[in-house]
Amino acid sequence: MKKADNIPTFGSKLRKNIVIVPEVIQECSGIKVFGQVLKSFLFSTDIAIIRNTNASAIIAVYPFTPQPIISHALISTADKPVFCGVGGGLTSGVRSVELALHAEFQGALGVVLNKPASNDLIKELKQKIDIPVTITIVSDRDDIKGRLQAGVDIFNVSGGENTVKIIEKIRKMNSDIAIIATGGKTDETIAQVIKAGANAVSYTPPSTGFLFKEIMQKYRSE
Repeated sequence: MKKADNIPTFGSKLRKNIVIVPEVIQECSGIKVFGQVLKSFLFSTDIAIIRNTNASAIIAVYPFTPQPIISHALISTADKPVFCGVGGGLTSGVRSVELALHAEFQGALGVVLNKPASNDLIKELKQKIDIPVTITIVSDRDDIKGRLQAGVDIFNVSGGENTVKIIEKIRKMNSDIAIIATGGKTDETIAQVIKAGANAVSYTPPSTGFLFKEIMQKYRSE
């Protein structure tokens, strides 16, 4: 019998320069969605980066009104599961429900609501769609109990330096709810959110400008 770490590996001379998420993320349990275990979520809407990463999934939220054409572009070009933002702040109510339905029909594996989303919207989405509903939590003052009672499937914790504290509060209320959490920039901070109870970690990749910087420096030296 082969060892568990004896994994046959295939690559390409042309596609070896990809965004690799921190290895420590593999220490978390992951979240199983329709049979797929997702441990690392790349926080990006950059299609070029999305097509060149080893992350398990994509969490695609952006600071503009959600548009179906954007969701369609991301889902159709990604080679991995996509969780799409469907509003919850300025975009809410019926419009968010319609955006969520569209995302599901296009092939999204989950939807993400912004912090201002009401518990009633969570309840309505749970009745309308058949993919996980995720709510973003940014503070331990957020209505975590109300979100749980509304039937939310996944918490997306993005609390900066208070992320660990928020995760611990959620775990005291519910030991089984799925949690994605921002892990920061170091292995140490990622390990801390996993220890606190995060099932998966979201990772913000370097910008294309930053990635290009090293390549351009190499070109200039040749």
